[in-house]
Amino acid sequence: MDLKDQIKQLADRIAKLKDSVATEEATKSAFIMPMIQMLGYDVFNPLEIVPEFTCDIGTKKGEKIDYAIFKDGNPLILIECKHWKQNLELHDAQLLRYYTVSKAKFGILTNGIKYRMFADLVAPNKMDEKPFFEFDVTDMKENQIEELKKFHKSYFDLESIVGTASDLKYTNEIMTLIRNEIANPSEWFVREVAKQVYGRFYGNASAKIIEQFTTLTKKSFSQVISDMITERLKTALAKESVTEQPPEENLIANEGEDSRIVTTEEELEGFYAVKAALRGSIDLNRIVYRDTVSYFGILLDDNNRKPICRLYFNSPKKYIAVFDENKKEIKSELQTIDDIFKYADAMIKSIKNYDNPRQPIKATQELPSNETSQSSISG
Repeated sequence: MDLKDQIKQLADRIAKLKDSVATEEATKSAFIMPMIQMLGYDVFNPLEIVPEFTCDIGTKKGEKIDYAIFKDGNPLILIECKHWKQNLELHDAQLLRYYTVSKAKFGILTNGIKYRMFADLVAPNKMDEKPFFEFDVTDMKENQIEELKKFHKSYFDLESIVGTASDLKYTNEIMTLIRNEIANPSEWFVREVAKQVYGRFYGNASAKIIEQFTTLTKKSFSQVISDMITERLKTALAKESVTEQPPEENLIANEGEDSRIVTTEEELEGFYAVKAALRGSIDLNRIVYRDTVSYFGILLDDNNRKPICRLYFNSPKKYIAVFDENKKEIKSELQTIDDIFKYADAMIKSIKNYDNPRQPIKATQELPSNETSQSSISG
């Protein structure tokens, strides 16, 4: 089950149970610990999750935060929990105090339904005043789920996450600005619109013209949004009406357009899992994907002659295909996306065969024995 489905299950759980959850401790057990587990962390492993983590603040000793997620012996993420009815904005300062005296890179304030994620993007070791990422478990958008996946233990990369946090921070500010302008266009924005539309013909706009353009701008925003929604609905309906074509081997997406090739979120999740499995063994920039009608190919150096693996995700059962020294395909069923990590050794061996033998790559795992089928199709 992927993260999207798990989030949906948790949202349903919250809707059914929240009225019976009367305390903060119950909120932790019912709503927050399941979320931590969804992100791949073992809540029963004290090397990963430390409950009641001590954050001494000056002369105040024994100050504790609800959870700390550890990596390599150091706190990475602090989590401060509140009862699900609590307004989180009233508790930012409490998380800030804990964050300042710890070595953690991220702080999370949550009531089990809403999550506010903080970092130190403005000044090192000082938590930002505003969160870089906020979401509501009961109303998560597709793009929010994709961002949350980056915090999964399997895919977590500190440098990448810091860059993502910075982008999210500014994106959220821009989106807030745009929403405000759509709902109630500001004078400076309306004047700029009037300047571009009215001023080209008639010169400076009077107060009366600005008043007129305020109404017109708001109306235009609504019309543009309506048109965009209509266009997307038309596109979706058109895709549904297309009759599925039979598979065609080796039809590469970037070698010619084909409307039958649709790269799914699940395929991209598989791609990120492959990169995570190979982290530390190879420069990840060398790993790319090419989608085809019949499979999702993952290649070395964007070279179709150097396949690392293939993902067959176009049927109810999911398969991964790795390659032996003769480039013969070995196909196995996947129960979950995380099963991809079991094939790291086989993928590393393929990379070793493509690379200079003088630059060996150490294999760390054995190919699982639960192969479901083998194919002698050459890569």
